Amino acid sequence: MYLSVETLLLMATVFGVAFGSFNDAYDSDKRYHPRLPDELNPKLNAKNAEQEQTIEYWRNQAKATVEKLLQKKENTNIAKNVIMFLGDGMSISTVAMARVYAGGEEKPLSFEEFPFVGMSKTYCVNYQVADSACTATAYLTGVKGNYETIGVNAHVPVRDCEAVRNRTTHTSSIGQWAMDAGKDAGIVTTTRVTHASPSGMYAHIAFRDWEDDYWVKQDGCDPDRVDDIAEQLVYGETAPRLRVILGGGRREFMDRDIHQDYETGRGGYRSDGRHLINEWLKNGPVGENRTFVWKRSDLLSVDPHRTDRLLGMFEPSHCVYNLDRVHKQLAEEPTLSEMVDKATDILSTNPNGFFLFVEGGRIDHGHHDNQARYAIDETVEFAKAVELARNKFSEEDTLIVVTSDHSHSVSFAGYPNRGNDIFGTAGTGKDGLPYMTISYANGLGFYKHVDPVKGSRANVQEMPDALDDNFPFPAMLPVELETHGGEDVAVYASGPWSHLFGGSYEQNVIPHMMAYASCIGNGHKACTKV
Repeated sequence: MYLSVETLLLMATVFGVAFGSFNDAYDSDKRYHPRLPDELNPKLNAKNAEQEQTIEYWRNQAKATVEKLLQKKENTNIAKNVIMFLGDGMSISTVAMARVYAGGEEKPLSFEEFPFVGMSKTYCVNYQVADSACTATAYLTGVKGNYETIGVNAHVPVRDCEAVRNRTTHTSSIGQWAMDAGKDAGIVTTTRVTHASPSGMYAHIAFRDWEDDYWVKQDGCDPDRVDDIAEQLVYGETAPRLRVILGGGRREFMDRDIHQDYETGRGGYRSDGRHLINEWLKNGPVGENRTFVWKRSDLLSVDPHRTDRLLGMFEPSHCVYNLDRVHKQLAEEPTLSEMVDKATDILSTNPNGFFLFVEGGRIDHGHHDNQARYAIDETVEFAKAVELARNKFSEEDTLIVVTSDHSHSVSFAGYPNRGNDIFGTAGTGKDGLPYMTISYANGLGFYKHVDPVKGSRANVQEMPDALDDNFPFPAMLPVELETHGGEDVAVYASGPWSHLFGGSYEQNVIPHMMAYASCIGNGHKACTKV
């Protein structure tokens, strides 16, 4: 059968329209990678905008990076000092957002320039998504435990008053390993010193909230049989030997009815009549100079050569957010960098070296409240403290490890312009309303961004408080506190044996690698390798 030319042209037109519609509907570029109209495309506003348009810029940048990688050498010296920096809740997306906030998409944070990077798996023995208690047990004692337990193995269920008394379940921390080897050890944190992460250095407890005797009793345990975390800081096996402890948390050491806080005049949380700060001051041997400070000016005036042990607690609860410290002009609040500087001054007086645990703990709290500005700014402050330490000590004899305990449900998404405010909007949704670059999978920010009358999203550009430090960012579903995330977290390392920290591994391996590099503990040691 022969078809006329007119028929063929008609068929071609029909099929052309059909296939054209099919291709438009399934054009992956259009569906998955939206293109802005020319008049809306962002103008280049990057720091190196002109250079970045050239081929030579990117080739030279890549060449310089390759040359830098080729110069990397394995440092197999023995680590005299080890400093572990823990960004609580510092997910990889948090690091990326902090980078933009601090200086631009292309500008690395201090620890991102460390030569070796690995990934650690953060799950607890009984939970897929971890908390800061079981993770502290892992990265400080080398043993994974159950959710909300600290310094004990997985034979201890959470809130079990009796199981925790079995000393065979207790784990020992790398801080203790260091002191047993003749080194000094210390803790610096922006949380309460009895909080989950720092407690991993010295406590053995079946529930992370047992920071004082009152909460031990609230859960039906006998405080005469179960020592709370604050009491363990004063009388436990490890904490009394720590050279320096800096952070917040005075309330856990004072009675609620008898004592008054140094600054606020309010009582503490304890119910046993004890003032454990005074007990700590008296707990040392005769002639030992123990110093307690609760404000920045006193911290800065501490003489490292005349101070045997230093305890500093600068708030009844957690240390304030850095943004609050700056914007409210709180002159007596030390920065994390200032605490690290003083702590390392004191620890450096030991010729054998030291182990220091440093926590940027309020990154986590900002995320839990969907308050991204707090979380991201705390991450930048954390990076400044890392930079101070790296500049202060030599890579030849000081191993610095930077990591996180767990992730968060925060995302960095959309198609924001290069150089866009990380706290701004990234595009427009199908409902015609702008959406933010930063959002959360869950949290109370849900209520801020859903119009209760219309049942639809609210317009963030019409919110008068959108620029406030404590502004809650959008969340997909409401929960009382935004949850942690379960994905792996990064580990950055610099100094002796830092090449060990590349690859992917269980979180509990981290202290064993640090111990290997510094020749402490009962495991493998670099100084005894064949």
